[in-house]
Amino acid sequence: MIGKQFSADFFPDLLAGMVVNFEIAAIALVVGLALGALLGLMRLSGGALGAVATSLIGLMRAAPTFVVMFFLLNIIPRDAALFGVGVAPSGIMTVALSLVPYSASYVADNGAEALKQLRAGSPLGALQFLPNITRAFFVLVMSSSAGAAIGVTEGIAVILREAVLLPSLGDKLVLFAVGILFFGITLQAGFALMRLLQRYLGRRTVRDEPGV
Repeated sequence: MIGKQFSADFFPDLLAGMVVNFEIAAIALVVGLALGALLGLMRLSGGALGAVATSLIGLMRAAPTFVVMFFLLNIIPRDAALFGVGVAPSGIMTVALSLVPYSASYVADNGAEALKQLRAGSPLGALQFLPNITRAFFVLVMSSSAGAAIGVTEGIAVILREAVLLPSLGDKLVLFAVGILFFGITLQAGFALMRLLQRYLGRRTVRDEPGV
């Protein structure tokens, strides 16, 4: 029977860990949307400001998550405080911030393209921003597994912890298949919902166009 060989707390811990994955991804995306929108507008403005924005976007696009994460861990003291209030980021926040360079560069690239489409009179083309951002969110969900390296108890960390306790290779393979199933179903459901939203907005846009 599937799951019989797992510890009693595995499935509750896995679900709780997946919530952490989504929390990290949401933080990274929200910060990335704000920063990416600003950089995208700067790039579209052209001139020296646009050149600076383009360079920053390129640097962020190439920034490895692990390098950024360990840089943040070492640059901000654990006991850092401001006016007596601790300001050192938690493990979850550290992982989220390490994903912001990817998030912001992705938003800047796709946001600028969406704005170009909108200015060209193609709102349907601009709506491609929604599935693109949804795709970025799910990439962030999976990338948040980097938190396992610094002790953040997210979904992948729970799976790896359980794998150590299993005696046989067959049990471990079943465990990894269960993990893929849990994450896969969740991500595919999210994509399906976003496709429905995109179709709905697309129909509304066509209906509202003059002469339609």
